[in-house]
Amino acid sequence: MQELSILELAKQGGWIMVVLALLSIVAVYIFTERFIAIRGAGRVDKLFMDRIRDYVKNNDIRSAINYCRVTNTTTARIIERGISRIGRPAPEIQAAIENSGNLEVALLEKRLPVLATIASGAPMIGFLGTVIGMVEAFWQMSNAGGNLDISMLSSGIYQAMVTTVGGLIVGIIALFAYNYLVAKVDGVVNEIERESMAFMDLINE
Repeated sequence: MQELSILELAKQGGWIMVVLALLSIVAVYIFTERFIAIRGAGRVDKLFMDRIRDYVKNNDIRSAINYCRVTNTTTARIIERGISRIGRPAPEIQAAIENSGNLEVALLEKRLPVLATIASGAPMIGFLGTVIGMVEAFWQMSNAGGNLDISMLSSGIYQAMVTTVGGLIVGIIALFAYNYLVAKVDGVVNEIERESMAFMDLINE
């Protein structure tokens, strides 16, 4: 009995499998790049706000800004924007923090829409391959006349089944990867909000 080769099976899917392979490579790249970026953004220095509080209470604004730049995390960059506004009305400081936070979150979410598009688009491309394969199979049936042989239909049926499986695999993996990264971004956003509230409490003191 001939063993089933994944590579040979994938070849039966035709050019649709090439498209799915390219999408899978893009998905892996985006996940890896965003995972590293988001994990770096989520670094937390438990002493960060304590030191900022000491600098601000001692009116040492320059040292507070330098400390934010040295720390160079997402939260530190946002707090630096607020520190640079010290002396202005509290609502203006809060607005600066919120604007900076929105920009940082937008950077964290960069390329995630592409991953979401792959998650939803890959199964549809797989189904397209299914339709093309079935059309090919029926075309061969119509041209076979009375000499219909099941081997004549094999290529079309293979393409129909293989592309469906390939599209679903790529789509499911991309969907899980997207949801995981979104959850990581939400965790960073929660940390940003917590540190921003602590900073505004410090300003109001």
